[in-house]
Amino acid sequence: MQRTQSALLTRLARVNPTTMFLAALVLVLLGLFAPGIVGGALLLALAAGLAALLVTTWPVQSPATRTIRLVILTLLVGAALVKIAG
Repeated sequence: MQRTQSALLTRLARVNPTTMFLAALVLVLLGLFAPGIVGGALLLALAAGLAALLVTTWPVQSPATRTIRLVILTLLVGAALVKIAG
């Protein structure tokens, strides 16, 4: 692991889980209620962050957790594409 990634992961580990959950919830709601491409872009940005976290934590997750995270990521990207297209 690179030095910058280690520092980032250490910093993320210190973040309050409730705060991160609420921040993600606010981003999802903003993405769903914002019009058109703006909402889609917010959802895609959130999906990119989730994908980066998924890739980083992949080796230490159980197969069931991996499956759930992939399903959530797929639904988030699908919602973003529907938002952009419609």
